[in-house]
Amino acid sequence: MGFSQFGITPAVSLSGYSDLVAWIHSGYAGEMGYFSQRQQAYQHPDGVLEGAKSIIALAYPYDTAQAAPCSNGLGRIAKYVWSGVDYHDIIHPKLKQLCKLITHESPTSKARGVVDTAPLMEREIAKQAGLGWQGKNTLLLNKHKGSYFFLACVLCNTDLPHNNSHDATHCGTCRACLDACPTDAFPTPGVLDASRCISYLTIEHRSPIPVELREGIGNWLYGCDVCQEVCPWNRKPTRDASHITPNNQPQASVDQQSAELEPTELEPESQRFEHIELTALFKINDEQFRQRFRKTPLWRARRRGVLRNAAIVLGNQMQTDSIPALTRGLVDTEPLVRGASAWALGKIGGAAATLALEMQLKREHDPVVTSELDDALSILKR
Repeated sequence: MGFSQFGITPAVSLSGYSDLVAWIHSGYAGEMGYFSQRQQAYQHPDGVLEGAKSIIALAYPYDTAQAAPCSNGLGRIAKYVWSGVDYHDIIHPKLKQLCKLITHESPTSKARGVVDTAPLMEREIAKQAGLGWQGKNTLLLNKHKGSYFFLACVLCNTDLPHNNSHDATHCGTCRACLDACPTDAFPTPGVLDASRCISYLTIEHRSPIPVELREGIGNWLYGCDVCQEVCPWNRKPTRDASHITPNNQPQASVDQQSAELEPTELEPESQRFEHIELTALFKINDEQFRQRFRKTPLWRARRRGVLRNAAIVLGNQMQTDSIPALTRGLVDTEPLVRGASAWALGKIGGAAATLALEMQLKREHDPVVTSELDDALSILKR
């Protein structure tokens, strides 16, 4: 089925639950309110499958190729998105197959497969199942597979032989991930302040990105791989997962599908989702965005979130040829996009940017956007 690792652990309360509670109470979940809303449910896997006795932890690999340089006008995309396919649509059918296998072998059994959609502590479960250890960047690490993989679980109400827990850690004194984070998102090793994490900010965060964190976004349009790219455990050659496709289709089918995808201004044929051309995003409306990205991971951030991110990346790149696109962003229907575009124009500067900001200030009614416009103009007039 394409899974690179699996292990089994008893379905019991996990010692890391108290750490999760402390993490939530520290405010590190940001706007992800579903953690606190479902806090009690994380305490025992029984909340996901009543009577659960065993959990099969699985790792599913994704692309590990080195990213090409990101030139001006392009936004970087996290590697797990490169395929352009929502990983839930790939993994869920495989989990259903496993559940059917379990119930076929044991008709009285119940099984449920989940991939980051249920209140489960997947990384701790995977550690208990022997798949690896939690690194200082909080990701599950494996000596042979690194960290470029998704985690999924199949719960069942049957006692299964289980693996030994991976209790050892192999990070030593290394601080590469902690020191490389552009937004200082790790208050201590092994603890992530999601409200400062680029992946959270560009995907889960629904509000304006805090001004003090915008420059740290750099070229990242969607997600971030920095703490994985610098990890020594990801430097070893690993199996390229680009051939692994939904439902384990033969390679010939993959080639045929790829040939049928018409390249667009947003997706150069040679780059797919590794980078996205940013100014083109400002030319599409909600319906066009839906048609283009509905079945991709980018849909989670919606058009307003992606365009907010695009404006910030363009502001960080500070290229005058992006002013027309950002000027279009200033009059977008979404205040989130208008505010980010104002900040970006203030970063780029120049007569054209100043004029666009002054004209929008005269007609803007949203107080948050007005504040962004005022701040941008005040910087330009210093």
